[in-house]
Amino acid sequence: MSTRSEALAGALDKLGLGADAALVLHFPLRYEDETRLTPLAQARAGAPVQVEVEVSASEVKFKPRRQLIVSAFDDSGTVTLRFFNFYPSQQKQLAVGRRVRLFGDITPGFFGAEMLHPRVRSVGEDTPLPDRLTPVYPTTAGLSQASLRRAIDEALARVSLDDSLPDALRRHYGLMPFAEAVDALHRPRPGESLRDMDERLAPAWRRIKFDELLAQQISLKRAHDARRSRDAPSLAGRGALIKRFLAALPFRLTGAQARAWKEISSDLAQPFPMQRLLQGDVGSGKTVVAALACLRAVEAGYQAAFMAPTEILAEQHYRKLAGWLEPLGIRVAWLSGSLKVRDKRAMKALIASGEAPVAVGTHALIEDAVDFARLGAAVVDEQHRFGVRQRLALRAKAGGISPHQLMMSATPIPRTLAMSYYADLDVSVIDELPPGRTPVLTKLISAARREQVIARVRDACAVGAQAYWVCPLIEESETLQLQTAIDTHEQLVAACADLKVGLVHGRMKPDEKAAVMAAFVAGDIDLLVATTVIEVGVDVPNASLMVIEHAERFGLSQLHQLRGRVGRGSRESACVLLYEGPLSQTARERLRVIHAYTDGFMIAAEDLKLRGPGEFIGSRQSGQPLLRFADLLLDEALVELAREAAATLLRDDVPAAERHQARWLAGREDLLKA
Repeated sequence: MSTRSEALAGALDKLGLGADAALVLHFPLRYEDETRLTPLAQARAGAPVQVEVEVSASEVKFKPRRQLIVSAFDDSGTVTLRFFNFYPSQQKQLAVGRRVRLFGDITPGFFGAEMLHPRVRSVGEDTPLPDRLTPVYPTTAGLSQASLRRAIDEALARVSLDDSLPDALRRHYGLMPFAEAVDALHRPRPGESLRDMDERLAPAWRRIKFDELLAQQISLKRAHDARRSRDAPSLAGRGALIKRFLAALPFRLTGAQARAWKEISSDLAQPFPMQRLLQGDVGSGKTVVAALACLRAVEAGYQAAFMAPTEILAEQHYRKLAGWLEPLGIRVAWLSGSLKVRDKRAMKALIASGEAPVAVGTHALIEDAVDFARLGAAVVDEQHRFGVRQRLALRAKAGGISPHQLMMSATPIPRTLAMSYYADLDVSVIDELPPGRTPVLTKLISAARREQVIARVRDACAVGAQAYWVCPLIEESETLQLQTAIDTHEQLVAACADLKVGLVHGRMKPDEKAAVMAAFVAGDIDLLVATTVIEVGVDVPNASLMVIEHAERFGLSQLHQLRGRVGRGSRESACVLLYEGPLSQTARERLRVIHAYTDGFMIAAEDLKLRGPGEFIGSRQSGQPLLRFADLLLDEALVELAREAAATLLRDDVPAAERHQARWLAGREDLLKA
């Protein structure tokens, strides 16, 4: 058994590769083809090649900066090599007359073909070429490819590569044995296609991707099933409160809302905790369904908590819920970080005593000092904006029992994500908009026509409409973003002297913000200049026009959420996306998608293609490893098979499922249960 140096052990630990089992699953990032030589005259610029040359000149130059410059040749041409970082040993290796193999990109230079920092290997006249592709691994500073390959080879000799899948199941899905797949990826077979290995199309890659997806599916399915062993209050009331609530609403539930409520209601009656995701497009009416869940808890003698990620959204929910529930005799508490100490203390007392059966707030609800008398249900809006730990903290407020959890999202989750990262949740979908919602016309207009757009806004407001003007997102500086909003407000006040122009931004005090929003809702403000604080939850039916400046800086989900603020009444509505050229390829594609689609699920699917799952999932990932080898878009068919296989293993061979999960997740699945 070899002993690792302290430096090597430290570098491996930094990558999480201290154990042999982890090293074996540390697969190559890509492969290089060193099995053939290319004559210099045939080397194409921009493509990595291997050439064999003889050194004809070698010197260190100091201007314009210190560098080693080497001239070399083969039978077909010459090449200049440049090294800005080099050691004396490399100078010796590249002395005049030495024969070397070089691997790297050839680029056209001032004096002909050049290679910058190629990989160099000393060879003799008859040194044979490798007969297989060379793996290139993800690594870190101080850990060379050669050292990493050696560590992986030693681990392969020591570790057991027994198959975790039963033979019958493996054959059913047409998978190669695990040990063969691992060996084939670390030591590719002679003649293996570079394209198939690099693009992860080879049978060995299919097995590894399947195994990774299967471990994820087993873990999520077990988390889903484990919930049923936890105790939750069975919230089954007589329904009198809910009947009164529905009768008092000025509208009837849509078919989709009624269906979602039926699914949620059924879950709430169970003695184990609900963990359901309620998906619905912007304006589909999720809040009224959440209100029904809160009422069910109150009817059964329990409390409900309703948590939202921002103060403006939480306050919007509070006003809506208080307007609906207080006429029924139900006190609604409001808790946020900005409340005065005295008010906060009073609200906490109402929650702790149970006098307020419903509490609405921001993450202030999960502070240590907040105690619930009898928490039975928790609603989390825009759930992707909260981390796993925050959702666990809310759950802990119920003491010894697990409250039912309803998570809401207006960012629809594409099917592939629903099948993978969200497979432990039950999902309800509100897939129809309430009657009276008008389609929003989306227009793409160059910023050069800004004056025309201002004139259009002026005309619309002159005949009784209201409009939003959304200022650009400036991620580098919140101060700069604030200044842009103030400047835009001043410009629009000057340009629209006959209109009442308001301003709302994230730096305003909550009561100032609320006063401006209340004036806009009441129709006392015609044009509201805003930052993205109005992104979610703001409901002004008379607002029928929105202008988004520098739309190219916003993400698809944000653009869709913002656009959802208009079209809530009977007026024809429009959303104008002002863009500044030149546009990057990604920005152009985002604007194309938001212009072409109004359906949130279509937009989410396109967003997933553009951004990939890592960014899309966001806080859901706290503590959960992203897939390293499988690609949810390219491997959707494998996700389906892995789901099926997970169900089979957990039904027929639990020990095999546990062995498989242990190999791939090694304890990283804990936070999936949130």
